[in-house]
Amino acid sequence: MPTRTTPLTVAVIALIWTLVAAPTATAQVDRVADPTWTTPRTADGQPDLQGLWGNKTITPTERRDSEGPAYLTDEEMAAANRQRILLLQAQDAAPAQRTEAGGQLGAYGSYWLDSGDTVLSTGQTSLIVDPPNGRAPIKSWALKARAYSLAHEGEHYQYLSTLDRCLSRGVPGSMLPAGYNNTHRIVQTPDYVVLQHEMIHDLRIIPLSDRPHIDDRIGLWMGDARGHWEGEVLVVETRNFHNRGWIATSGAGRRLKGIPTSTRMHVVERYERVSGTTIMWTVTVDDPNVYTQPWTISMPLTAEPDYVIYEYACHEGNYAIPNILAGARAQEAVAAQAATKGSR
Repeated sequence: MPTRTTPLTVAVIALIWTLVAAPTATAQVDRVADPTWTTPRTADGQPDLQGLWGNKTITPTERRDSEGPAYLTDEEMAAANRQRILLLQAQDAAPAQRTEAGGQLGAYGSYWLDSGDTVLSTGQTSLIVDPPNGRAPIKSWALKARAYSLAHEGEHYQYLSTLDRCLSRGVPGSMLPAGYNNTHRIVQTPDYVVLQHEMIHDLRIIPLSDRPHIDDRIGLWMGDARGHWEGEVLVVETRNFHNRGWIATSGAGRRLKGIPTSTRMHVVERYERVSGTTIMWTVTVDDPNVYTQPWTISMPLTAEPDYVIYEYACHEGNYAIPNILAGARAQEAVAAQAATKGSR
């Protein structure tokens, strides 16, 4: 589903950029890790990652200022979080806005959205931690393809995101924060790890196996995954993607929304439980067709034991897609009629 960036959200993100950095920020994992923590085991002896984990945040995917600080101080984090609360309170107190028929209807009302009230507990100023400038190293052709798709969404369903089409948010897109539905369930068996994503009911069933990947000629929306344990860390390697997906489908992805995937994409994720309430999730994307070098996102997943995931019907048959395209055709007809009258 599309999400709309409000002026209030922009203001909070701008605050993150403009805060003055401390000389050296605390290492991200040290802020959330419990040095006394011992990860419990499942019945078959694996580190237990099971449960409900959320990752909503106001920290942006990319750092706008590549020369800015990589981390905030504790004081800066507190200031950004206070500012967010003040902005949300002002939003709640503002008079309702009326949307006129025929205009840009946008997305949902603010009451629907649940994109987070705080910066990441690690204090990082972007989800991307490598390259060090906090920016994805996107090739120019991919940026042009992104711009074309976003500018022509009404022309053909293929220019709409796979999120709008309720197909899949892909990998690693299914794990990236969105405007709402930011909870993920992890279930383990001796031979599999299952990731249930709240947004558009994406489900990944990951074999804990060294069996070969499927034939290179087969491409999947979420790729072909294999998992294994490296000590306390679950490592998931995914390949066999096709070239019809996007690396990010939500507006929260910012510049990454609309960047295409390719058949050469290779994704490696690492899940490590560092306390009773935190899993550190790190993902490295290597796609030489699309990026000039591999890049990495790292962020904490926070335990949400009392959360409830409900079924997400997602358009209930995708009837919104024909309506979106029909609306675009109607706009074209009105514009053509106006042009005809103007030429007389």
